[in-house]
Amino acid sequence: MAMKLFDSLLELVTYDLGIDLGTANTMVYMRNHGIVVSEPSVVAVEKRSKTVLAVGKDARQMIGRTPANIVAIRPLRDGVISDFDTTQAMIHHFIHRAHNYFGKSFKIPRPRVIIGVPSSVTEVERQAVIDAAKTAGAREVYIIKETMAAAIGAGLPIEDASGSMIIDVGGGTTDIAVFSLGDIVVDKTMKVAGDEMDEDVVNYVKGKYNVLIGERSAEDIKISMGSAIPMKKEKKMSVQGRDLLTGLPKTVELSSIEVREGIMNTISQITEAVKDAIEETPPELLKDLLIGGVSLTGGGALIRGLDTYWSKELNVPVKIVEDPLSTVARGTAQMLDHIELLERVQKSWEELV
Repeated sequence: MAMKLFDSLLELVTYDLGIDLGTANTMVYMRNHGIVVSEPSVVAVEKRSKTVLAVGKDARQMIGRTPANIVAIRPLRDGVISDFDTTQAMIHHFIHRAHNYFGKSFKIPRPRVIIGVPSSVTEVERQAVIDAAKTAGAREVYIIKETMAAAIGAGLPIEDASGSMIIDVGGGTTDIAVFSLGDIVVDKTMKVAGDEMDEDVVNYVKGKYNVLIGERSAEDIKISMGSAIPMKKEKKMSVQGRDLLTGLPKTVELSSIEVREGIMNTISQITEAVKDAIEETPPELLKDLLIGGVSLTGGGALIRGLDTYWSKELNVPVKIVEDPLSTVARGTAQMLDHIELLERVQKSWEELV
């Protein structure tokens, strides 16, 4: 009885968290306070002692610049944990950062945490996420599919009998899902997304100019000039890298036309996966998609003209949701007010594992 009363009091005073644990970026949404942490999913570690030196933005600044005894790594690859200890340290850091939102002197009891993960993760990988969050100080941990969280965060009527579709293009994975009656009817996850677009840019510059650029530079180029359709005013920018013929530094001028040509390889692969998902969708739900359209979210939604490109390729309206980067985090936070729905969804997922 006393324990139940204690748990009830904790629920009243705890600032529970919804976390979008992304391959490229992690967002933490605090109940009733919005996004309190938005940082790259990068950790800088001292190799020998495994001491964490920096997390998030500070660690990203170190990519490609660290001495031999320090490594800046992304502990999640393709949406799943590739380094448990580093991921645990990263989650701990972000939860601590969220609770310092009110100042270091403000002590908050252990929160309930909901974490969005790709639907393709295995039971072992799901448990690794749960263990990492609990070790980082969470009282209770719930896991939700990113597509479900994204749909809820985008405000889609997933509990209705009508069909809704969402495409979440993240850093490590692209998640595609069709919803009806509160559950997922079609569910596809492919390990082709923003990271592969970065690789496309690296390979394009390497193949055309014999210049090698870094992963971070490629991402900056994609963000600055990436597009899926011709832009009204095409852009150009100077890019620095290493000349593969001489080994010396070299600067080349890259245009948005060239960047578009490079990343179209990945965009085409994702397009085919979306087409496959539409082909698997029951005809009755297809009618709803023609009316309500497809919602586009995730960092990939910021690729200029991607919604227009897919509208033509898929023959259905495609719209970018409001603030696509935080959709999953918002969805996980909203589920904090509907724990019974979350438990039902989680039970349904576990039955399929």
